[in-house]
Amino acid sequence: MILLWPHSPAAGIGVVFLSHMLILYPTLRPNVQWLGPVVTRFATAKKEVWLTIDDGPTADTAAILDLFDKYSAKATFFVKGAIASREWVEAMRARGHSVANHTHTHPSASFWCLLPGRIATEIDDCTRAIGETRWFRAPVGMKNPFVHPLLARRNMRLIGWSARGFDGVKTSASDVVARVLAKLEPGAIIVLHQGRPHSLEVLERVIVEVQARGYELVVPDDDRLLEGRQTNR
Repeated sequence: MILLWPHSPAAGIGVVFLSHMLILYPTLRPNVQWLGPVVTRFATAKKEVWLTIDDGPTADTAAILDLFDKYSAKATFFVKGAIASREWVEAMRARGHSVANHTHTHPSASFWCLLPGRIATEIDDCTRAIGETRWFRAPVGMKNPFVHPLLARRNMRLIGWSARGFDGVKTSASDVVARVLAKLEPGAIIVLHQGRPHSLEVLERVIVEVQARGYELVVPDDDRLLEGRQTNR
């Protein structure tokens, strides 16, 4: 770049831009595997999907657990350690669901650029609040070059998704459901949220529509989780 700059400033700027994009793209784009493996589906020979719920526990947790009982659906709650009381974590597990790490304070605006020490604190403080888990989801799915080495030292895996409703920013339940159904297939990982005014409606409609298409909502074992371009066969 130094050699290019005096002769062609535009080329030098282009090189700088490209080098930055090679770092920013896998950092800001969820599920991109350039920095390390991301789980995006699971192995199954049946019509099964994995429903994952981010950002709890919140005031609607009790109603969500009752909703899941009503439809015999299982899910994984990716919780924030700072608000994850032992009572709610135990209630989730007692109802047949799993609980996983979604950082302690959910620094969604800055997680992508945090240094290793702060990332480690976010992971470890959440683990202390909820107990050991192999599964971690970054806020908004973003990560940086420090995340995978820190997870590897803790024997944890980064969990992404394959079906996203954008219910964290969309308020139309119909739009959210349509987005999820467009990506529905055996082994899909669905990501939705709790704590929004429309969360209960969205969750119930997704469950009803998914089950109407013959799918079961399950929590897969860790050895069934697939990364990268692996597919069900």
